[in-house]
Amino acid sequence: MSGYTPFSFDPLSTEQISHTICEHFERQPLVGMIHDIPRFEGSGLYAIYYRGKSVSLYRPLAAIQIPVYVGQASRHSATGKRVSERFPLHSRLRKHRRSIMESGLPIAEFRFRALLLPEVHANLGENGMRVGYAPVWNGKLKGFGSNEQGPATRKSAKSPWDTVHDGRSRSHGGVVHDAHKLIEAAAVHIEHQVADYDYLPWPHPAGDDRYLDFDQF
Repeated sequence: MSGYTPFSFDPLSTEQISHTICEHFERQPLVGMIHDIPRFEGSGLYAIYYRGKSVSLYRPLAAIQIPVYVGQASRHSATGKRVSERFPLHSRLRKHRRSIMESGLPIAEFRFRALLLPEVHANLGENGMRVGYAPVWNGKLKGFGSNEQGPATRKSAKSPWDTVHDGRSRSHGGVVHDAHKLIEAAAVHIEHQVADYDYLPWPHPAGDDRYLDFDQF
């Protein structure tokens, strides 16, 4: 046999570890956000999904495992300093729930997944999800996860996310984005996401939409 080369596989490569984390993450149940989220300790990876019909922009994502947003929460600040927060992942999800509600989006049509992880592995998982799915709130409609931290931030322009989903009580330096153009760009992006859905580098549970309401805890 000529021209044959065996497949090369490194199970401990950062890429393979990232794919393994993403695959395991997607086995976690989707959890409803209509009720206040019960408190739990720890840091890790999370993603937010749309599972409804009333928001036409996100409706193409409702039946598949593509999140609208992915992130992580750790016990370290942006400067690397360890903080005393015992519930970083829970706190982040509560903040995002509040943002969705303040924007007027139907909170009953959103779900989240979460997985407690060491921070180094949460980094790999978040990067894998961002690259694999390119969630629309991480890219085309940035600003969902941002914090208003001081005068410099308050003078900055209104974020794309807040321009499209207006409602959060945040000060800003003026609207510079065209909401209609942002929506058009987001719709094209989502169309490409759906078209590329079957080409992920890890197996995804197509159609697996296990759902937990808090009454089930």
